[in-house]
Amino acid sequence: MSRRTWMRGVWSVVAAVGVVALIAGCPFNDAIPTSSNDDSTSEIGTTAVVSVNDEGRPAGWTEETHGNDAAANYAVVFPDDQVNRLDVTIASEDLQAMLEDMAAKYGEIGHAGGAPLRNGAGFADENPIWAPCTVEFEGKTWWYVGIRFKGQSTLKDAWRMGIGKLPFRFDFDEFEDEYPETDDQRFFGFKKLSLANNSHDPSELREKVAHDIFRDAGVPAPRTAFYRVYVDVGEGSTYFGLYTMTEIPDDPMLDAQFGNDDGNLYKPESTWASFDEADFDKKTNEDEADYGDVQAAITALHADRSDAAQWRAGLEAVFDVDGFLRWLAVNTVIQNWDTYGNMAQNCFVYGDTADDGRLTWIPWDNNEALKDGSDGSVRPPLSLELDEVGDNWPLIRCLADDPVYWSTYVAYVRETIEGEFAVEAAQARLQAAHDLIAPYVTGADGEQPGYTFLLNSWEFDTELDHLLDHVEQRNNATIKFLEADHE
Repeated sequence: MSRRTWMRGVWSVVAAVGVVALIAGCPFNDAIPTSSNDDSTSEIGTTAVVSVNDEGRPAGWTEETHGNDAAANYAVVFPDDQVNRLDVTIASEDLQAMLEDMAAKYGEIGHAGGAPLRNGAGFADENPIWAPCTVEFEGKTWWYVGIRFKGQSTLKDAWRMGIGKLPFRFDFDEFEDEYPETDDQRFFGFKKLSLANNSHDPSELREKVAHDIFRDAGVPAPRTAFYRVYVDVGEGSTYFGLYTMTEIPDDPMLDAQFGNDDGNLYKPESTWASFDEADFDKKTNEDEADYGDVQAAITALHADRSDAAQWRAGLEAVFDVDGFLRWLAVNTVIQNWDTYGNMAQNCFVYGDTADDGRLTWIPWDNNEALKDGSDGSVRPPLSLELDEVGDNWPLIRCLADDPVYWSTYVAYVRETIEGEFAVEAAQARLQAAHDLIAPYVTGADGEQPGYTFLLNSWEFDTELDHLLDHVEQRNNATIKFLEADHE
């Protein structure tokens, strides 16, 4: 047994004790005030006292901060140059229910057994339950916000290791039926937000940096930002650690990046070898049982290619091939094994109504990006040549086999290392992000035992060195690929 494996075992025991201690013996704390039409005060957690306005909302409620009509405030929610702080208060009874639900799905915290399986991967069949919570941010308060644990391997692994730094998802009007004062409640224009716990990543940078590289390279990708998250269940705030807030593809993002939000949005778990409605989880227009756009794209992809020009025209009419090739080029240059080509997950596709409903590829969940596979990843990342990709991944294989599309892919590979992933630019981006979050990861104000995946500060700093080396190595490998007359 390696020292690291042994230390992980010790750490799991420490962490599990930390999570259990968080709720053990904690008296029920009615963290969320009941509705009131009086101009009174209410306890929020154990420290803050917040006035209630005439509408039964917390004082300070404004359309710009809480309302549904305001434009999404990206500068506030997703800053690039600061680490925001978010305080969450959950009644101990509600947290207990969330943890019991997790135990039913994954077994007791800190133990490997007991989970029902999905696809043999140890993922629960259903998402964890929602519970109400209070969110405080920059002196303002949001009540009855839906909170649940989220994720697949990042959630499962944190739970089974006993790490209290579990990933979360928020829905700011999840409980609007029970509490009408939160009808269409938003967080600076956002209804849903996702907090990634940066597990599998000692640098804590990958989720944010990869999304930023994709977006800056012209691929529609969610906005991200770093957050310090504190949770109070009635005994004072506990620092749960540094998280990456990720924008969920929804109204604000679709409006911001496509100029519309009325098209069909899907989160597929499909190889695109054939159409199965169950493989395309519809996120918008759910009441309309119309999957014609996806069916048309898959039909066009598998159409006869003897007349290549006609095949390309048919495919491009229903699928943004150029956008997919741009994503594929960036993805293979920076490397990310946990996505299409290896795994039938971690993407969205959107039928852009401003582009005749053509489906556009959106990357998602990039915590495994910027890895060459030497860390023991489940599968190796795809090579730049794509020779190993079989017919079971037709979106890649069919396009790579076409000379016109291959030339486009290679051009985007070149563009990637000359642009956002050029050595100096990419290394500067990583170094700046590391320096920004360092005070909240290690040191006096850093992550604490039981709520961190790091063994020590050395691991955090060393991983930055690995990332800086990775940038240089990938640039060298890409130059060799381009010099090998692949164009």
